[in-house]
Amino acid sequence: MSSAPLRRAARCALPLAALATVAGCQYLSVGPVYHRPSLEVPESYKEAKDWKAAEPQDAKPRGNWWDLYDDPDLDALMRQVAVSNQTVRLAAARYDQAVALLGNARSGYFPTLTADVSSTRSQNALTVGGGSSGTTSASAAAAGKSTTTQDRASASMNWELDVWGRIRRTVESNRESAQASAGDLAGALLSEQATLAQSYFQLRVTDLDLALLERSMDGYQKALEVTQNRYQAGVAQRSDVTQAQTQLENARAQWLDLGITRATLGHAIAVLIGKPPAALSIERKDQAPAIPAIPLTLPSQLLERRPDIAAAERRTAAANAQIGIARAAWFPTLSLGATGGYASNSFSKLFEVPNRFWSLGPDLAGTLIDFGARHYQVRAAIANYDQNVASYRQTVLSAFQDVEDNLATLAVLTRESIAERAAADAAAETLAIAQNQYKAGTVDYLNVVSAQNASLAAERAWRDITNRSLAASVSLLKALGGGWSTDTLPYR
Repeated sequence: MSSAPLRRAARCALPLAALATVAGCQYLSVGPVYHRPSLEVPESYKEAKDWKAAEPQDAKPRGNWWDLYDDPDLDALMRQVAVSNQTVRLAAARYDQAVALLGNARSGYFPTLTADVSSTRSQNALTVGGGSSGTTSASAAAAGKSTTTQDRASASMNWELDVWGRIRRTVESNRESAQASAGDLAGALLSEQATLAQSYFQLRVTDLDLALLERSMDGYQKALEVTQNRYQAGVAQRSDVTQAQTQLENARAQWLDLGITRATLGHAIAVLIGKPPAALSIERKDQAPAIPAIPLTLPSQLLERRPDIAAAERRTAAANAQIGIARAAWFPTLSLGATGGYASNSFSKLFEVPNRFWSLGPDLAGTLIDFGARHYQVRAAIANYDQNVASYRQTVLSAFQDVEDNLATLAVLTRESIAERAAADAAAETLAIAQNQYKAGTVDYLNVVSAQNASLAAERAWRDITNRSLAASVSLLKALGGGWSTDTLPYR
């Protein structure tokens, strides 16, 4: 075989290789350079002046944020959320998908290689002379047909040179989207954990209410017995007995109604840890965790710790890269193509040198007229970026609002709890006085009933404040990002 084709191929390949080297080292990157959108960040929290933060060295959590509550049962439930909660698993699958799309985009940096092996047998009909009627004899028709066999084995390469940075911008967009999905995963996990903690604390406060009503029913039963004895002795009226019975049955009805609340909370907790309600049973415990002292950090650190803020900011960066992708469409694409192989009408002679073929050369392709399509694609990409900037800023503002709201709620509930505890103690003292006065015959039983109602209502109101305070503390921890360290967050 003559070496002339090889020399021609070499002369063609040398400038293409040089162009590929230059293009690989010095890409032109169309589109704007990304800068994080500017924000107005306060120096401190407005509502923190009334909130006594703990000293970091004393109360700063060393592990998970729920360790502040020091509840082993809660810790056991929390550990199941990360592996069994279906909302978290959905977010994890979306993150895996985003990582796969990033890998797919990165493959554009490299050439595509394909191979083809085929064997084709074909027959062509040739026109043979005939009479005026246009018919031919059978032998003539048979003689006019040609049957051929084509065996072929080839390999092709195609490599798009990223001269204008389209592939690089695509990788950038997919990388930022993957990081945003990681933030979504962290946010979903934090949200489900916070919901579990609030449901668990409400269940424990419900246990306290059940215990309170059981003690109240014991007291009401004894009061009923005293009233019945006084009635049988002729020193009390029948209405006193019926009032005592009414009070007892009302307390029993409230106790039964709390059973619905506790069952519903247990079912919700089961679903949160990825189990059917029938597979989880939580024993009663007449003790609720204390509200922890939560150390606060600077508002600026909120931007680094909140997963929803991180996800919104990464989506803004991805939208910025999309502008570059849209602008790259204005420029032609430059690709290097190469094909080589063997073709023959006999497979036994397929790989002989005379049957070899090849081709090598660049391909420059671009759109000349599209009647404004690319222009509007760029405008749409810019508008999408502006939407993401607004969404990012709104997410940050909402985050500051969440912190301020829960700081204010905790501060007010702390004072309200003190006042309600004092009211409950006063109501209990009033009840004791009323009962003694009734036994002494100085007041009727209606005073006792009123005092019982007031005492029970005050105690339950204080427990309700406890439940709200625990829920607000969890919401504050969630608003602060669920922790105080940015080193272990999955989206960083």
